[in-house]
Amino acid sequence: MSLDLSGKIVAILPEQSGEGKNGRWVKQDFVVETADQFPKKVCFSTWGDKVADLKKLKIGEEVTISFNPESREFNSKWYTDLRAWKISKSSGQASSESHSEIPPFDEKDIPEETDDLPF
Repeated sequence: MSLDLSGKIVAILPEQSGEGKNGRWVKQDFVVETADQFPKKVCFSTWGDKVADLKKLKIGEEVTISFNPESREFNSKWYTDLRAWKISKSSGQASSESHSEIPPFDEKDIPEETDDLPF
């Protein structure tokens, strides 16, 4: 399953690395804030060569992330990871267009009162 999310980078966390049974690994997390009416902050992970793509970006830039969600169990607890496999810069217009303005109030839009209430 692949999903996309757009927003502004608000944090780039320190790079992590180590040795595993398959050799050396490198990982870096970053946080994106959506431009919805009620903004959400979402943490993504980049692995391997995608860490270099993340280094080209700065805090405050508008991006679109393609990612795969993955959950795994450990000791009867579930952990979810959002693995970014593509990060692209947005034009910046998407966030301003996502907020539609409410049209001004007009008194003619109020329905006339009727006395058909049962009480």
